[in-house]
Amino acid sequence: MNPEKDFAPLTPNIVRALNDKLYEKRKVAALEIEKLVREFVAQNNTVQIKHVIQTLSQEFALSQHPHSRKGGLIGLAACSIALGKDSGLYLKELIEPVLTCFNDADSRLRYYACEALYNIVKVARGAVLPHFNVLFDGLSKLAADPDPNVKSGSELLDRLLKDIVTESNKFDLVGFIPLLRERIYSNNQYARQFIISWILVLESVPDINLLDYLPEILDGLFQILGDNGKEIRKMCEVVLGEFLKEIKKNPSSVKFAEMANILVIHCQTTDDLIQLTAMCWMREFIQLAGRVMLPYSSGILTAVLPCLAYDDRKKSIKEVANVCNQSLMKLVTPEDDEPDEPKPVVQKQAEPNPDDSLAKPEGAASGGPDGACDSSFSSSISVFTPASTERAPVTLHLDGIVQVLSCHLSNMAIGMMTRIAVLKWLYHLYIKTPRKMFRHTDSLFPTLLQTLSDESDEVILKDLEVLAEIASSPAGQMDDPGPLDGPDLRVSHSELQVPTPGRAGLLKTPGTKGLECSPSTPTMNSYFYKFMINLLKRFSSERKLLEVRGGFIIRQLCLLLNAENIFHSMADILLREEDLKFASTMVHTLNTILLTSTELFQLRNQLKDLKTPESQNLFCCLYRSWCHNPVTTVSLCFLTQNYRHAYDLIQKFGDLEVTVDFLTEVDKLVQLIECPIFTYLRLQLLDVKNNPYLIKALYGLLMLLPQSSAFQLLSHRLQCVPNPELLQTGDGVKAAPKSQKADSPSIDYAELLQHFERVQKKHLEVRHQRSGRGDHLDRRVVL
Repeated sequence: MNPEKDFAPLTPNIVRALNDKLYEKRKVAALEIEKLVREFVAQNNTVQIKHVIQTLSQEFALSQHPHSRKGGLIGLAACSIALGKDSGLYLKELIEPVLTCFNDADSRLRYYACEALYNIVKVARGAVLPHFNVLFDGLSKLAADPDPNVKSGSELLDRLLKDIVTESNKFDLVGFIPLLRERIYSNNQYARQFIISWILVLESVPDINLLDYLPEILDGLFQILGDNGKEIRKMCEVVLGEFLKEIKKNPSSVKFAEMANILVIHCQTTDDLIQLTAMCWMREFIQLAGRVMLPYSSGILTAVLPCLAYDDRKKSIKEVANVCNQSLMKLVTPEDDEPDEPKPVVQKQAEPNPDDSLAKPEGAASGGPDGACDSSFSSSISVFTPASTERAPVTLHLDGIVQVLSCHLSNMAIGMMTRIAVLKWLYHLYIKTPRKMFRHTDSLFPTLLQTLSDESDEVILKDLEVLAEIASSPAGQMDDPGPLDGPDLRVSHSELQVPTPGRAGLLKTPGTKGLECSPSTPTMNSYFYKFMINLLKRFSSERKLLEVRGGFIIRQLCLLLNAENIFHSMADILLREEDLKFASTMVHTLNTILLTSTELFQLRNQLKDLKTPESQNLFCCLYRSWCHNPVTTVSLCFLTQNYRHAYDLIQKFGDLEVTVDFLTEVDKLVQLIECPIFTYLRLQLLDVKNNPYLIKALYGLLMLLPQSSAFQLLSHRLQCVPNPELLQTGDGVKAAPKSQKADSPSIDYAELLQHFERVQKKHLEVRHQRSGRGDHLDRRVVL
């Protein structure tokens, strides 16, 4: 500093003392400055006051010499003390040079700057509030200062400033929020602690409504909640807890929509505390805001569904997520199925995509529904509040929801409970909003079929419930299911009948009655036949699925849908099946289910007595497909009490190629005859006179079998038949057998027998072709 320079009105002694390296001498100079400024105040000499402050600021506080800067700081503090209540007139000139020294490399100088600013603020009190942002900005930096003395000084200043804010009603919250939003993303733990402490203070002031600006800082709060410091995390928990209490007290003033996507993001974090807290908030939001949250359903489901598969290590998160899921599902009502007006192309392009907003926090501030960042869509959704919601009902858009559900269902890495929840959601949507959901059925159908291969029985059960609802819902009759796959899928429903002229249709045709039924009425719609075809295709391509789960799947479908329709349609489809080996296997599976499953009790009773045209029609349809497997065809005749035709079929077995597989099936049929399902057949053996062909058919099976356990079993059974000499069937038998259906004019048994021969001839040709190619193992019995 130039000693010859004029610093008037500061005397040379004051200037010299201000530049001294000793604190005591600088303090003496400060007292002289205080005395001088008091005189100027008494004289109302504002020009000299400004000149003194400017000199201390420019020539000392901002000097290159460290001792001069220290002198300038203590001099500015002395000026403030001297000015007293009038210091508010000069606060800008007093504060700015002090704040500049906050960035000084010398820690001692930063400490003196804190001390100076403390004295300035202490004198000015509420007058410093217009300068709060610059003070807060400077303090937030000192909160992370490495020097403990500087940090201690900044804490004293911080407490003073908090007291001033608390006791004042002139705090500019609107002007402060942008700075708070910026500083809240600091990674320094001390800066975070500083921020949290200020939010706690502002939240405690009755005249300051920080809840209105919560969307601005909520994301930052959740990030601070993940801090490594236990104390900071605890403080942040307290802050978030206070905000949540306030939200519960005043839900009408909460901007739920603006915070929904922020919660969606943090519900997906790997930090357990953040995830649990965000999930608890989400639960409260759904319960408090209700349908306001519906536009954000896809984002919420993206966050919630994976949590449902958590193990006991994250039990708390799982339980809260389950409540969120159930609460959100209850918000969807039948009223949401009101037909939508045609959507313009622009709106469809702006349909929310959950993946767009869940990647970064910036997307959370957009407030777009379902976590979308698309500005065109966001602009079409107003900020929802309970007041505005009453005037404008929320519209449920299913595109994003279905996309999320389909994505989770097709991801095989997703846990079982999540997949079950997805299927429950799909079922719920098909029940509540069937017309909207059927627009998405074509895209969902392949995924639902793929899910039938799931390892969990419970998942398959839920999947079958959804598929059954699709196949039976009256809403499915309103939409064209679209082009079907392959030539077989182009068969019209009118062809679902016995291919004999003059026969009635096999399947119940959907009509007005079906439309009047509830969604769960087991009537056939346009998706039923498509479902049956695709199910059989899946069995054909996945033989293990057919072997392990085929019976289970078909039995459950018979409970969920009309069993007669299922067997009708499958038999009709198998009649056109080109893979004869699969057709034979599938017919054997269906026959086993028909004969043994309790679910098919009513259908079996219907087939036992072919008294109605419908039952005769059903028998003919099944018979033609059952011809793919000779033994199952005989068992069907046994079930329907067509014993004479069964005997005629067995006579044809002499022309067939007898293989090990064939004899194994005959063995199984013998075992089946001994089961409770054929009790009526065994009792009919007592009536030899009226059932000669039953006994002849059983003897025919006996003659087919080698000397085996099955042979012994059937032989012992036939030995119990009374009066075997009455088995003659000559002209002496006058009474027509009661159980025979051969005389029925509605069934052409001769034509059915010819059909059996044609089908078996095809099977023989295919086996010979495979044998010629070397890809078929000849399993004929060597006698």
